[in-house]
Amino acid sequence: MSLRNHHRHPPHTRPMVQTNQSICALFAGTWVRDESYPLYQYSNCPIIDAEFNCQMYGRPDSDYLKYRWQPLNCQLPRFNGLVFLWKMRGKNVMFVGDSLGRNQWESLICIISAAAPQTQTQMFRGDPLSTFKFLEYGLSISFYRAPYLVDIDVVQGRRILKLEDIADNGNAWRMADVLVFNTGHWWSHKGSLRGWDMIESGGTYYQDMDRLVALEKGLRTWANWVDTNVDRIRTRVFFQSISPTHYNPTEWSAGATVATTKNCYGETAPMTGTTYPGTYPDQMRVVNEVIREMHIPAYLLDITMLSELRKDGHPSIYSGDLSPAQRANPDQSADCSHWCLPGLPDTWNELFYTVLFY
Repeated sequence: MSLRNHHRHPPHTRPMVQTNQSICALFAGTWVRDESYPLYQYSNCPIIDAEFNCQMYGRPDSDYLKYRWQPLNCQLPRFNGLVFLWKMRGKNVMFVGDSLGRNQWESLICIISAAAPQTQTQMFRGDPLSTFKFLEYGLSISFYRAPYLVDIDVVQGRRILKLEDIADNGNAWRMADVLVFNTGHWWSHKGSLRGWDMIESGGTYYQDMDRLVALEKGLRTWANWVDTNVDRIRTRVFFQSISPTHYNPTEWSAGATVATTKNCYGETAPMTGTTYPGTYPDQMRVVNEVIREMHIPAYLLDITMLSELRKDGHPSIYSGDLSPAQRANPDQSADCSHWCLPGLPDTWNELFYTVLFY
């Protein structure tokens, strides 16, 4: 099987795999049970953060680990960690974004480590930059925390979200050979969860603004930075589409009422079929538009729909970040936005691997 060469041509938003003369859309398909999964065990990957480590923190079911993404008319190549190490030797892969990017970063390290358990590694955790190195291969896989991608400045104790400024963050990204960006969840946070006190745009300060408008302004700043600063012959640029949440059971279950279930707690199986009956994130309209208008579009890893189908993949109450009292109250405390590891982000990385190498 060979993939159409994405390295020399502007990427498509729908990657196509050439297989037996038919064309395969990687991101349209179904989840099929596969007993050869997961790709690694949590007990063999000590870098998994507590908030993603569902098995360690008591998740009683394991069927959610046994699903493989099946595109409609082709097979995904299985992720080979040794191939990744060999092809990426001497390179720097960087994930940039929020905790969903960290979710995928840790997954990638775990998958590769499982294939080369004896190889020497080194881990540095910092804020905003954390780096995991496979020393024998000269490969660095980093995570740079920038939940809005654009800069936040602190002025007289107030956090200013600067929709047209990205230079501070961007300086750290210039030397990467592969960049995987994501953003989304933080743009909609309200109240105490909000990551800023004021928004600055065009020299004017705002107490708040339409969040989709803010997202679009921020993403255009990011897109302009990529177009201006990234040598696209040397550096591959990906954008991870919006990762969905599952806080509203009426989206996936016609019989659900607020009285019976309030979120993803207790969900143990994916949706069947190829489409999600609930709402598609509004943010994706903005993402699609901004990427389409880039000078050289970033490659859109369009994982939104396939992730929508995985209502069973979240930590729920099985997160090391929750207290016993919080675990006893899933209605209020369940995490239905991040993903268990092993789990769904491993599939994101199988798709990333496919687009990178085929």
